Amino acid sequence: MNRLLKRYAARLDNVVLLGSRLLLAWLFIHESVTLTTNFEAAASGMAKMGVPPPLLVATIALQFFGGIAIAIGCQARLAAAGLGLFCLATAILFHMNFANRNELLHFDKDLDIAGGMFVLMIRGAGAWSIDRLLRAKRLIVRPSESVFDVSETMGVVQRAADDENHQMAHLGRQDQGGSYDAVA
Repeated sequence: MNRLLKRYAARLDNVVLLGSRLLLAWLFIHESVTLTTNFEAAASGMAKMGVPPPLLVATIALQFFGGIAIAIGCQARLAAAGLGLFCLATAILFHMNFANRNELLHFDKDLDIAGGMFVLMIRGAGAWSIDRLLRAKRLIVRPSESVFDVSETMGVVQRAADDENHQMAHLGRQDQGGSYDAVA
């Protein structure tokens, strides 16, 4: 029963993670398309805040490609880190006028989104992602001991050690005299 419950919990975990990724990605993809279709107005508004057009183009690219990466789960950790830092910078650089209620709400929203991005950065895109598919097919190399993968790597190492111990217990071991002693 416990194994069955864990399997369903893992599926639910992946459904929630995919849905969360799509919700976070939509915000950035939508905003990048809006900025692109209204580029002149966006450039004018940003120029009033001291942001040059090349930086606006970089912002649009980060939002669009970062959003796509998160949606499909391809380099989602890197994209989440970039967009999380972008949200922190946006909150600090553009929404610090707390006397204005709207600015305070934007400040809070940007911090909340950054928090979600940092959770995604640590957690990863999950089983329903391009990264997982490519890893399963061994088409990409996974960082050997990154901060993000230590617990998963340790779990694989522990399972391998458990399997080896289990096999040794059934096969017995050879002592120095050449005979086999059964291992419990």
